[in-house]
Formats: sequence, C-alpha cells, structure tokens
Amino acid sequence: MKRIAALPDHLVNQIAAGEVVERPANALKEIVENSIDAGATAVEVELSGGGIRHIRVSDNGSGIHADDIALALHRHATSKIQTLSDLEHVASMGFRGEGLASIASVSRLTLTSRTPESAHANQVKAEDGKLSNPAAAAHPVGTTVEVAELFFNTPARRKFLKSENTEYAHCATMLERLALAHPHIAFSLKRDGKNIFKLPAQSLAERITAIVGEDFQTASIEIDSGAGTMRLYGAIAKPTFAKGRADKQYCFVNRRFVRDKVMMHAVKQAYRDVLHNAVTPSFVLFLDLPPEAVDVNVHPTKTEIRFRDSQAVHQLVFHTLDKALAATRADQTESVGNAGAILGLTQRPSENNPHENLSETSFPHGSNKNPPQQQTFGGFGGAKSAPAPYSAARAPAQRGLSLQESRAALDTYAELYRRTETDDDIELSQFEQARFGSDMPLAFSDGLQPARNTDNGEAAQAGNSPPLGFAIAQLLGIYILAQAEDSLLLIDMHAAAERVNYEKMKAQREQLGSLQSQRLLLPVTFQASHEETAALADHAEALRPFGLELSDMGGNTIAVRAVPAMLGKSDVAALARDMLREIAQVGSSRAIEARENQILSTMACHGSIRAGRRLTLPEMNALLRDMENTPRSNQCNHGRPTWVKLTLKELDALFLRGQ
Repeated sequence: MKRIAALPDHLVNQIAAGEVVERPANALKEIVENSIDAGATAVEVELSGGGIRHIRVSDNGSGIHADDIALALHRHATSKIQTLSDLEHVASMGFRGEGLASIASVSRLTLTSRTPESAHANQVKAEDGKLSNPAAAAHPVGTTVEVAELFFNTPARRKFLKSENTEYAHCATMLERLALAHPHIAFSLKRDGKNIFKLPAQSLAERITAIVGEDFQTASIEIDSGAGTMRLYGAIAKPTFAKGRADKQYCFVNRRFVRDKVMMHAVKQAYRDVLHNAVTPSFVLFLDLPPEAVDVNVHPTKTEIRFRDSQAVHQLVFHTLDKALAATRADQTESVGNAGAILGLTQRPSENNPHENLSETSFPHGSNKNPPQQQTFGGFGGAKSAPAPYSAARAPAQRGLSLQESRAALDTYAELYRRTETDDDIELSQFEQARFGSDMPLAFSDGLQPARNTDNGEAAQAGNSPPLGFAIAQLLGIYILAQAEDSLLLIDMHAAAERVNYEKMKAQREQLGSLQSQRLLLPVTFQASHEETAALADHAEALRPFGLELSDMGGNTIAVRAVPAMLGKSDVAALARDMLREIAQVGSSRAIEARENQILSTMACHGSIRAGRRLTLPEMNALLRDMENTPRSNQCNHGRPTWVKLTLKELDALFLRGQ
C-alpha cells in the first residue's frame, strides 16, 4: 500500500471544483453572487458557447483592494467571515472562499477590479491554477471576471457537459433565479453577442412578472405573513393556473435559492385541498429569518439548508398559503383570470420561449417600441375604429323568491343530483310544480332553453348584484349560464357542487367529529368482491364517523343501512364501493385520519350534480350563492376551475366589434 501524502494545492482545487463547479452555470452563480455581496447595483453577463467557451461578468460593486486581488484566487481566502461566530451568522451569498480558486484551477481566468479609492484598476490572470503577477489595467469602479475554456485541462470532466444550448439554458435559469431574488439590482444577459434581456432595478412584483411571466402574475395571489422574527412573502398561483410542471417553483431563504423539503412539503399540504396530487403548483416564496436560525453550510453549492426550528417554518408556510387559498372564492377573486387569453380573444406573451419577452425590454414587462397591432380574425386586417356606442344595459335582475321557495331550493338542490330516467323526470316535474308553484321555470338540459324570468318590480340594483350574478339558463345539462353586471359567467355545476359539498363535510367533521348520517328505510344491498368484504371486516368501525353504516349479509352481499345525510339521494351502492376501496388502500386508522380529506373528497364527488341533471332556476341560484360563501370554491377538489367569466370587452373581440 502506498504511503500517505498531502495533495498539492492545485489538485485540491481541482477536486473542490468537482463539487462547486459541475457546469458553467455553477461558475456563473459563484461569480454573480460575489458581485451581489460587493454591493453591486448593476450586473452584466456575457456568454459564449453556452458558457463553456467564455463567461464574462461585470459589476459596479465596491471592487477588490489592489493588495488583495491575487489573494482572491487562493483557496479559503475570503473577506466575509473571520471566526466561527461569523459563520453562524453569515448573511452574505458566498463565504467559503473556494469558488474563484476552484474555477481558476479548471479554466483560464482573468480578474480585473478597481475600488473607488484607486486611481486605476488591477488585473491578475490564472491558467491551470498558475497565477500571474498583478498588473495595472483600465477599468471603471467595480469588478470583471472572465472565464475562458472551462475544463480545458480536465478533458474527462468536459466530456460530461451537454450541448452548448443545454448549458446556456442552465446558465440563463441560474441568472434568472439570482435576478428574481434581488430585484433592486439591474441584470442584463448577452448570448454570443445578442441581447437576451435587460432588467432594470424594479419592484418585486415587476421582477416576478419579468422572470416568471405575465400569465403567472395575472393568476397569482400576493402573500405576506410574519411570525416573530420570520417573514414569508411573495406570490402563489391560483390552483386553476397549475400546469403540471415544476419550472415555476421558486423558494428563497434569506434571498438564497434553495431546494428544501420542509418548505415544499408545507406547500403541497396547503394545496392538497385544491389540486390533484399529480399536479404541481406554481409559486415564488421568500422566507426571511435570522441567519443563525438556518444552516447554509450543508453543501458546497449552498442549495441545501437546515432550519433550526423546521416545525415553525412548516407551520408558517402552511398556514399562510392555506389562508390565502381559502380566499379563492367568487366574492373575493376570479377563478380564471385570463379566460379571454385562453380563448384567443386577447393577446398574451408566448410561452414557447420564456426569454423572448425579456429581449431588449425595460419595465413594465411586455412594453414594446412599436404600438401593439390590432388582432385580426380569419386573415382579414382593416382600419381600427371605435366600437359602436352602447345604450345603458338593464341591470341583471331576478324576481324575488318567496321564503318557501328559498328554503326549498337551499334544502333540496344538493339532494337532487342523481341522474334520473325519463319516466322519473315526469314525476320530478310534478313534484317541483307542486313545491315551487306553477310559475317555476325550468332550464332544459337538451340544448339551451332560457329560464323564464318574470319581473315583478323587485329587480336588483346594479350596485347590489352578487359576484356570480343570476342564473339565466342551463346548457346541455352541464353548465349554468349566469349574467353579472358586465359579463357572462359559465359555471361547471358538477365541479362547483363537488367543492361546496366537500367544504360542508369538512366543516361538519370539524364541528361534530363525524358526519350526520341518515338511516335508510330499506337497506340497499349489492354483490361485493372478496376484497370489498375483507375491507368491511377490517374497517367497518372506521366508516361510521363518515356517516356510512355497512353490514355483511353473507354470501358476498353487503347491505348499506345508513349514509351521510348530505348524500341521501346519491348512488348508495357506488358510494359504498368507492369508500371500501378507499379505506382498503389507506389501511390503518392513523392513515385514515391522515387522508381524511381525500376520503371526504371521494364522498363529495358522489353527492355532486351529475351531467344531464335538470335544475330549476332557484336551485341554480342557490348553488351560485353557496359558491360565493364557500372557501376555495373557485376550483374543484382536483384544481379544475368551477367558473369562468367572459367580460363584455372579450365578447366584443369574439364578435369583431369595432374592428
């Protein structure tokens, strides 16, 4: 066996480079973070060959003293910490003192810097870890770092790099994260001599729009919450904005981009009631806390951290987001904020090239040197003209409902969701005529039939119109059409009723500890599989708090004796089967408690209005009023929108008015 020997410094730096500098993006991050720590207000980045051939970073920071410029390229040389206490309270982006030394050991590096007190700049060069003597140079106050031919002396490492386009994409993403965390600093990026983006110093909201996208900003909810020395702020996307990709998830702790399991778990827990578990939410979160409360010295790349009190962090993130998402209901915010853009009625930024909208722009985002062109339809252009003037539109009105009608609608619309056969429809019509009176209009499911509306002088005033307006018709047995003051609303009645039922069940469970059950006069029986029979034998008692009472009749037959009172008119056998399957998958009682909301969601789906179900006008309006008072009612349990709004302006664009 060979004798133990100390490794030469150059080899040590190259080994460290394997951890710190995996690719050009890591080298760029180390250099830009030094610019931020130097107090720069403007950072300019130029890349060639995806950052493999050349990286140039210039800033207007405080610069490096002439006596320290050579020392800056030595390993573990830094101005940011001196003692262990400094390390425990570190607030700077960098502090390890090995970034520049590691980069210099695997590239041809040139460092030029000037302090405000110096008459001229100083420059030092490093190639393959060998440093030149410092020399005078012409340079404004600040620092420029140039890195050429990364990994030229370690060809094995260079072989692991991807294509220039891929490496450039990583560099651009890295710079966007740093720019997002520091909106007070101006950033610019050039690729092979071409301007990619130029961002001035701006507000956080403007920077989020520039980096994450205008569509995110339109569909986002601002958050700002504090607990003692911790503060959480930023923006989270409405559940209806989720696109199933993780490219719009940003977590910053003390302005440092991190990937932290504690924060991510809290985010997922907050969204679990409004998003399917396979769909990814979008967010930009900033967590500020004392430096001593977080350990950033976990990994050389500093993207992994440890919190001293991770439980407090989890609670802050969860409760802040949960409170914000609970407010996503019709009387406070829109379900889909860009319905017109989705339908192509208004122009929106391209999503194919995220950097396209940032090219050679200054804020506000999306402003162009040329005035926007009028969108045309079918290839026909034409002179623009003002829309035809409107006469004052009659305020949306609804005839006053009697006390009997109001109570009957509120009590029965959630119980009349089951799809009925043709023969049953006749009986149901007779029942409704008897209960609601002969003047009760119907919205037919076989096509679009306006519901008859009689005006008895009790028209609602324009200023008192509810957020979701008043129902006017039912479309194809699936959607409710409603008219608000200046818009047309489309409501997915199944998704809306599912959310309303789900929130009612959750509230009842929290208040009473269990769902109120309704015993069936005649038990409903069905043939069960062996798995369903085994699930009943193991978890019969676990089903009772959910208002469901089942018994094994023998011969693979199960009887349903009681169901939740809210779901009395649902398909009882199908509900029991789904609940048995859900309970069997969950398993133990502790797991059942943990996944209680998922079980309630399954039950709520059974109690919701089915496609093709014909609703009366009071039933439709009762559902709209419930939506306005139900938390998270802007989306169903899987994150799909429950309603959308088309404004008068968007309808004008659809019919080419004024074009």
